[in-house]
Amino acid sequence: MNTPPHTEPGTATDAPGPDEPLDLAGIGIGPFNLSLAALAHPLTELRTAFYDQHPAFHWHPGLLIDGATLQVPFLADLVTLADPASPWTFLNYLKTRERLFPFYFAERFHIHRAEYDAYCRWVSENLPSLHFGHQIDAVRWNHERSLFEVDFTQLGADGEAEALGRTYARNLVLGIGTAPHVPIPLRPLAEAPTVPVIHAADYLDHRDRLLAADHLTVIGAGQSGAEIFLDQLRARPAGRENLHWLARTPAFAPMEYSKLGLEHFTPDYTRYFHALPERARDELLPAQWQLYKGIDHDTLAAVHDELYRRTLDGGWPNAVLTPGVQVRTAGRVGTTKVELHLEHAQQGSRSRLTTDAVVLATGYRERRLDTLLAALDPYLRRDASERPRIDEHHRLVLDPAVTGSLYVQNAERHTHGVGTPDLGLAAWRSATILNSLTGSPAYSLPTRTSFTTFGLGHPPTRRTGTVPRQGSTLVPRH
Repeated sequence: MNTPPHTEPGTATDAPGPDEPLDLAGIGIGPFNLSLAALAHPLTELRTAFYDQHPAFHWHPGLLIDGATLQVPFLADLVTLADPASPWTFLNYLKTRERLFPFYFAERFHIHRAEYDAYCRWVSENLPSLHFGHQIDAVRWNHERSLFEVDFTQLGADGEAEALGRTYARNLVLGIGTAPHVPIPLRPLAEAPTVPVIHAADYLDHRDRLLAADHLTVIGAGQSGAEIFLDQLRARPAGRENLHWLARTPAFAPMEYSKLGLEHFTPDYTRYFHALPERARDELLPAQWQLYKGIDHDTLAAVHDELYRRTLDGGWPNAVLTPGVQVRTAGRVGTTKVELHLEHAQQGSRSRLTTDAVVLATGYRERRLDTLLAALDPYLRRDASERPRIDEHHRLVLDPAVTGSLYVQNAERHTHGVGTPDLGLAAWRSATILNSLTGSPAYSLPTRTSFTTFGLGHPPTRRTGTVPRQGSTLVPRH
């Protein structure tokens, strides 16, 4: 059923109408949809637009800690692994900044996070298909026109609504990212303003306040937890560190970074994982935590080096590192302290820890699609756990009545495995989506990407550049 057009507070006039719809509308502009927009840019037969509610691109600004680096090589930029000749490569970004020679002599394979953020902002500021300050309100399928309707609110610089609009598209791609995860026992504390209990995503905004806390507890054994612990350790006086680092994992473990281990982040493994039975996928993912939840070797070494340096005068730093612990419950003590009730998994023992501030390096969870796609819910096909089914080309499996394709990025870990949030697969997934969308090999993709043969049988030999079409046929523009 069609809904009336928006009329208040104003009407946006630059959105494509139903007579000239977009071939692809993107919702969300993080690294993954930015990659897709960059690779779609030279495909002049496609009419695309991408929308995001934020006023500009920023990538995890709360975690751009001084000196922190990406955990993937610089080749895992937005486009290189699909099109190294693209004008949107990281190396071309350096060229435009006259920084190629400094980078060459720096001999860096892993770049600073702040530099990756700056590179992505450079791309975002130069792609004409991106529209920031657009909040997506609803998505519907219009059966009469065989098009998706996307309602949005155009926001001003102050974040206030300026106009309402609607765009039409034959196909959609969702790249709405992940949200910070706060464990249930700590959610009431995170909402209390008097005691700083903050998620790692907001660390830099609260860094000075956390440094001023007499005692700080960091919860979480991933890369973010390690970086925040190290940053606080370096900034606190020797002998008066007053830090406690807790983790549920049995150890502060290094991330799997062997060359064969990294082949779990290849298209070959992604295809293998997708072809597994649902139950096998669900059992496999938790066992692979060290592939994506461990800590970079250099960061672990830096933590140990800093702790060791503080023993040179014969004392020990006032820092406690305790793995194998979960927070059962938590409560406030007065108005300025937090009490954590802990349980050690292996010992079966329990204790309490009183602290002045807590940083939750407890990771992220995929954003739920239910609210945004409420109108499409009757058309979604789900698995035994009521999760959306997603095909090998990253499309939601929909009722045949919906003839358009709805792609997702970083919302398919349950179907595509540990490589889903990995930046190293961004360009390959974007190219896969574009090849699926056009029904032709817009980008030539490799037939084989790993030395490991996952599963029994011969190594994969089929090409993935050309895929069967699902959904509407694109109409060339003249």
